[in-house]
Amino acid sequence: MKLIVNPSRSEWAKELQRPIHKTKEIEKIVKPIMRKVKRMGDKALKKFALEYDHVQIKTLLVSAEEVQKAKSLVDPDLQAAILQAKENIETFHAAQATPDLVMETMEGVTCMRRSVPIQRVGLYVPGGTAPLFSTVLMLGIPANLAGCDEIILCTPPDKEGNIHPAILFTADLIGIDKIVKAGGAQAVAALTFGTESVPKVDKIFGPGNQYVTAAKQLATKNGVAIDMPAGPSEVLVYADSSAVPAFVAADLLSQAEHGVDSQVVLVAASEKIAKKVEEEIAEQVGKLPRKDIAKKALDNSVIVVMPKQEKAIELINDYAPEHLIICVENEDEVVSQIINAGSVFIGNFTPESAGDYASGTNHTLPTYGYARNYSGVSLDSFLKKITYQKITEKGIKNLGPTIEKMAEAEHLDAHKRAVSIRLKYLKEKK
Repeated sequence: MKLIVNPSRSEWAKELQRPIHKTKEIEKIVKPIMRKVKRMGDKALKKFALEYDHVQIKTLLVSAEEVQKAKSLVDPDLQAAILQAKENIETFHAAQATPDLVMETMEGVTCMRRSVPIQRVGLYVPGGTAPLFSTVLMLGIPANLAGCDEIILCTPPDKEGNIHPAILFTADLIGIDKIVKAGGAQAVAALTFGTESVPKVDKIFGPGNQYVTAAKQLATKNGVAIDMPAGPSEVLVYADSSAVPAFVAADLLSQAEHGVDSQVVLVAASEKIAKKVEEEIAEQVGKLPRKDIAKKALDNSVIVVMPKQEKAIELINDYAPEHLIICVENEDEVVSQIINAGSVFIGNFTPESAGDYASGTNHTLPTYGYARNYSGVSLDSFLKKITYQKITEKGIKNLGPTIEKMAEAEHLDAHKRAVSIRLKYLKEKK
């Protein structure tokens, strides 16, 4: 990891630059895939499964028999862990529901707002080097709680044409029965345009590699919403002398093992802490099964020594991390000043992996600095807010002159007349 000591504000952007993706080059690859799926449907999905996943797919939809078989292949202890995570995630997301809003803004004028579920949603669950069955929980649970009519899950098959048993077990556990053996940009294309086996959806959720991300961005140009823009996974840890260096190193490595383009950042209150964490990273990384991936990710990563807390907080908010771990003595004071972060983990005993799996918060979070203007996935992500208004005779008499005056000032005479004709009717009615 690169070490920087007390950089000036003008250096922050350059020193903490995230890995750059060549978006135009990636789109040149993704666009033909999208077009082919739109034109050829299931046939294209099977072709790309052979080309990219090296598997011959006969039937794209997972059968009930495959789901039942998968249940028997999942270790009972893992099943229990998934059940516990499900309970926590359901509890936290169910509490996010808000009642309908009804209020009278002035006499005779009533305004309302209620939440309506998005009808058809597509969930993308990566299944390559790490089959993310936890993402099934994070996306499927709020989709169910919101009341979405149709939930379609896409995930890539292995070289035998099977979906990882834990993904199927988890999907079945939360009631998702439409599971498609498709990954990559082609899966996003299927959800965007629809095929013989895959329904067209209204919104697409889920993490993925740079090709999936590019496909999701292109989906927005075809009338389909997405959860958020995304980049590689990342974590920033802010640590002072109260932090346990071994814990900090473990948290940094837990993100580094996601992918070679992941980025981890340590903001340390002193060079002494930075050195201790570096030593722990060197000790721990060699023991990881995914050590080669983690080591490459560390090449993208930075240790910033920032003795002044005020400047450290400014740097954190400027970087806007996906995951932020705060291990400092005055944690409450620091947390209260964080305004840009996807999810915050507080104290030595709150690893980022808790949020990834089972604490109850959602792990689908804004990356690449998008925490400045996007929230992570929540119950609201699967809902639309519709407003309503009802105006009585008394209400139009009270509010009408205001509308007339404003419409007249904007030279929109038909708008004014829509009110005037009603006021005239009521006057003549007497």
